[in-house]
Amino acid sequence: MNTNCDLIVVGAGPAGLAAACSAAQAGLKVLLLDEFMKPGGRLLGQLHQEPGGAWWNGIREAQLLVLGAQEAGAVIETGVSVTGLERTRDNGWTLWTNQGRYRSPYVLLATGAAESANPLPGWTLPGVMSIGAAQVMTNVQRVRVGKRGVVIGMNVLAMAIVSELRLAGIDLAAIVLPPGNALSGSSSDPEAVLESLVRFADLAPNAMLKYGAKLLQSSMTRNIALNLYPKQGIRMMGVPLQLRRCAIEIVGRDAVEGVLVADVTPRGEPIAGSERFMEADFVCIAGGLYPLAELAAVAGCPFRYVPELGGHVPVHGENMQTPVPGLYVAGNITGVESAKVAIAQGRVAGLSIAFSAAAENAPDEAEIKDAMKQVKRIRQEALIQFHPDIARSRAKLYQTETV
Repeated sequence: MNTNCDLIVVGAGPAGLAAACSAAQAGLKVLLLDEFMKPGGRLLGQLHQEPGGAWWNGIREAQLLVLGAQEAGAVIETGVSVTGLERTRDNGWTLWTNQGRYRSPYVLLATGAAESANPLPGWTLPGVMSIGAAQVMTNVQRVRVGKRGVVIGMNVLAMAIVSELRLAGIDLAAIVLPPGNALSGSSSDPEAVLESLVRFADLAPNAMLKYGAKLLQSSMTRNIALNLYPKQGIRMMGVPLQLRRCAIEIVGRDAVEGVLVADVTPRGEPIAGSERFMEADFVCIAGGLYPLAELAAVAGCPFRYVPELGGHVPVHGENMQTPVPGLYVAGNITGVESAKVAIAQGRVAGLSIAFSAAAENAPDEAEIKDAMKQVKRIRQEALIQFHPDIARSRAKLYQTETV
């Protein structure tokens, strides 16, 4: 049993790495565990251009965070899967992993988020994958996902990754809506999707699309645009963005051969007789993200359902502390946001834990409050916003929960 640490951080993504760095700098002995072979989490697959023209290179950002944590004295162990955790009689924690048991007075869960999928006929065929899997294969593993693909689903994650796939030279036939069903919700509604597209217009690669998005701020102009929207779509990064078409079925015998699509009304209802076959050898399903919070549930942490944050999130305060003694959370487990917000939250968590543990170089309350203000500033300036009401929802969560 490994007991030589003050804090165990589960998850070596942006939040976990930032927390490990700030806690170790304060004097705590920090152990960082991650099941992947390399630290960095979802950062390893990220690559996009920001409004000012600079490129966000997730691999480089991950390397800087890893270097900072290691220089501060944190120990990083990869290939370690945490399968359970439990409070001990001395108010510490025992963690069960594939490499044995670990013990620590404090635990930070920075497990991130997982992808949802909108199921449709044929989605179990070889060649069908989540949009995030395509990102990892392309940017991390350097594997070409196919020759010609179709993306089903239009959200901020899909738009960012489509840009990355195009940079890698991968051909995409179209981006279409998912079929309407109990799980797809508003993601199959053209009007709701158009409204969300306007919110992340800064990801658009040319000035015309960005200017056009500004004209669609009102519901009236969006309604007009939706009725005039061409069925063949508008090209974005060379890919037809087909807001008036939805996938009906993924077609193939032993693997993906194409997608059956149909035109839809402005309300998202398929138009009979409009079906057509779109040839492809791979399909990416973009169903969105939800907090990966199973370990928090195992630890006995209460939850709140907040749709704007991705679903059920562990109850926590602005200092990232949960109601369970010694248990903290940070990053997308607390609600789906950008990597920059996760990094800022990780720093808050690391400082808060160091303060609670009375570390040798523990911060004072003013420093923690400044770090919490920085989270709000970064959230407000973030390029990638998964929902327009994130800030308000978080404020409401923190006001109603005393941790």
